[in-house]
Amino acid sequence: MVKKYFLLILAFAFCGTLTFAQENPFVSVIKINPATSVKNQAKTGTCWDFSTTSLVESENMRKGLGEYNISEMYTVRKMYIEKAKNYILRQGHAQFDQGGLGHDVIRCIAEYGAMPESAYTGLMNGDKYYDHDSLFNALHSYLDTLLAHIPVPDDWLTGYKTILDHYMGKVPATFVYQGRTYTPEEFAKEVMYFNPNDYVGFTSFTSHPFNTTYIINIPDNYSNGYYYNVPLDNLIGLVKDAVKKVLP
Repeated sequence: MVKKYFLLILAFAFCGTLTFAQENPFVSVIKINPATSVKNQAKTGTCWDFSTTSLVESENMRKGLGEYNISEMYTVRKMYIEKAKNYILRQGHAQFDQGGLGHDVIRCIAEYGAMPESAYTGLMNGDKYYDHDSLFNALHSYLDTLLAHIPVPDDWLTGYKTILDHYMGKVPATFVYQGRTYTPEEFAKEVMYFNPNDYVGFTSFTSHPFNTTYIINIPDNYSNGYYYNVPLDNLIGLVKDAVKKVLP
């Protein structure tokens, strides 16, 4: 089975037409692969989510499973809950921020499923663009207030979810997609045919042995995800193979 790759040290910019290359003589189009439209993360620290969600969407297009728009904010909300649990259990001595890594999206879909954007946008009161400054500040303040008055109440998560509901809206337990009712878990399994084992994260750092897995030591890796470390030439080769050989 073909593995999909997260390349932590490389950033990719996607363009939908040849116009970009024509206007930039130093850019040549090698191949245009199927991809969903570019989404706007706006004023949020959720690039990890939008980029990886795009990968998952585009991979399903490659497989001929159709084009659909997955809710990024469903994943963001679930990960905010995971981050909060980690922060409380470690008594505030842990990363709690808007950031994350690609494997968080894969793990979230595997554990909690997914849903289309039409079922959950994460926008409130007619908003058209995301702005998570107030949301993040409210969540962080709530957690720090709890930790300042130990012991933390057993029902602390109820109040935390109330803040998420206020700023992002409640998540539906079920939703209708193409005339059928799904739970998030059913949607991931029966519509997306999602398999987390299809995805592997790669890095190229000289600070760790090559051809081994390790927990990458950066602040946004709050969930202690493993990556496979390879020499830089191998990493570049993976990118080229993915573009030229794996994708149609």
